[in-house]
Amino acid sequence: MGGLWGLILAAGESKRMRFPKMLLTFNGRTMIENVIGNVTRSDVDNIMVVLGADRDTLIELVGKSPVKYCYNDNYKEGMLSSVKCGFRNLPSDFEAVLVFQGDQPLIFPKAINTVIEAYRYSGKGIVIPVYKNKRGHPLLIDRKYRNEIEKLDAHEGLRSLAYQFSDDVLEVETDDSGILRDFDTYDDYKKKINQIQ
Repeated sequence: MGGLWGLILAAGESKRMRFPKMLLTFNGRTMIENVIGNVTRSDVDNIMVVLGADRDTLIELVGKSPVKYCYNDNYKEGMLSSVKCGFRNLPSDFEAVLVFQGDQPLIFPKAINTVIEAYRYSGKGIVIPVYKNKRGHPLLIDRKYRNEIEKLDAHEGLRSLAYQFSDDVLEVETDDSGILRDFDTYDDYKKKINQIQ
């Protein structure tokens, strides 16, 4: 079960949304189903979904897809706790991980594959997609940083890894603005949905 893993973070409480973000509908499916579908259609080999809040409801959805999932007992501590949970549950022989947020259904396979290709050809251990000079997701992290992930401070978050090892970072340009788009509030969600549809 080595290879490239997509790590989808779907454990948050959606406090600002006041409704489970992963269950919002988008293109006729829930948010999390859209994200899983996009990652499945990319060159990623396997998928791990990190669950936390609304676990039982999400398991029903996630269980329909060809993915594995784990539960983050510490999901209330924030996103980095879910990243750490995901890494702990991966097989020891994984090659690299692409980290996705569960509320980013507009990251399409082409952008994902651009990150993977850059990783393959550059030899860099951390690859970050960029749209108009802004860093987005998915962030690709080579297995050699597995132990470093555990050491990261929750206040600084996952992005601090790229600052610590800046010599091993590659930014890759994409033409996909979806790498930056997420949904924090219900008004934000409705506005973006109306723009897209």
